Amino acid sequence: MIAMEDKTLTCRDCGRSFVFTTREQDFYAQKGFANEPGRCPECRAARKSSRENGGYRGTYGPSREREMFPAVCAQCGKDTQVPFQPRTDKPIYCPDCFRSQRSGSYERRSFGRK
Repeated sequence: MIAMEDKTLTCRDCGRSFVFTTREQDFYAQKGFANEPGRCPECRAARKSSRENGGYRGTYGPSREREMFPAVCAQCGKDTQVPFQPRTDKPIYCPDCFRSQRSGSYERRSFGRK
């Protein structure tokens, strides 16, 4: 077994140096992680926290709420909202009717079995 030593790395976000301990290196090796951490523990925690706070996030850029579009349910006629621009060639359903449509579609896919 190769003796490991603590390594000093530089955070890609804040530019500060941080120690990648032998214990952390061992953990990364056990988990099969090929790369060393690119962020210091503080920046990793901040990044994790921002991902857990909800909202729609693209790969890059600020967190933003998902844009919703008004629509009318094709089955019951109730006003609803959907997270995409509705098209006139496809029916739009409110959440309740959508669930009933989905559960019915599974029954139709029974391939002739009773």
